[in-house]
Amino acid sequence: MYRAFLYILIVVAALYAGWSSVIVNDIEVDWNEEASSEEVIVGSSSAAEVSSDKTTPVQLRASYKVLKVIDGDTIVIDIDGTSETVRMIGVDTPETVHPSKAVQCFGVEASDQTKAWLTGQSVKLETDSSQGERDKYGRLLAYVFRADNLFINQKLITEGFAYEYTYNLPYKYQAEFKAAEANARTDKRGLWAEGVCAEGSQAVRTSQIVPTYPSGHMDKDCSDFSTQAEAQAHFEAGGGSPTYDYDRLDGDHDGVVCESLP
Repeated sequence: MYRAFLYILIVVAALYAGWSSVIVNDIEVDWNEEASSEEVIVGSSSAAEVSSDKTTPVQLRASYKVLKVIDGDTIVIDIDGTSETVRMIGVDTPETVHPSKAVQCFGVEASDQTKAWLTGQSVKLETDSSQGERDKYGRLLAYVFRADNLFINQKLITEGFAYEYTYNLPYKYQAEFKAAEANARTDKRGLWAEGVCAEGSQAVRTSQIVPTYPSGHMDKDCSDFSTQAEAQAHFEAGGGSPTYDYDRLDGDHDGVVCESLP
């Protein structure tokens, strides 16, 4: 009888130990699964943030030194030691350095104002997937924010230094820029002020400007050359001055073209 009772106790103890082990193992598996799930969620969240940052771009996380203001809507910045020309999205200021046009009414004022806002400053950039990364001239296309978050594109329009400009497709801040232009026009600010520009001499929008190329000339961009010296030779062969810079290689009007090339 005692042996039978002892045997039963041993069996019960063994079964209890097995169940305990199973329970513990299940808990361990559950914890591991939770940890794994959390890692996936965190990873997914990070991936989503990176993807979002590419759309509303990672440039907003960085600060770039302004090296030069070319004109009202175009600047040169330093990105990791490389000079990059940036054309502001959604704005068009009167021309000051166009190779085939005279300086346009209020162009100098617009250029000077951008210089006043950005000379010696740092900026953040926001790109817009609807506009592409670069234009046909290789310039970065971006919204430009000063370090204190002054939105330069919109400020130019608000103060009457620029027109709202839709190149082709609608862009992120189109509604705001159109409203800013309407207000500037109503309030007669900047280039909209009475008597500032003679009748019919308001700046022509860039989209309406069609350069006249000499017979047989093939339009070239900086990307068509391997070195700055090669681009410079082409420029000088064509006249070597802004007047004859049919390819617009000398964006800053200093006689040196494609300065970003090696």
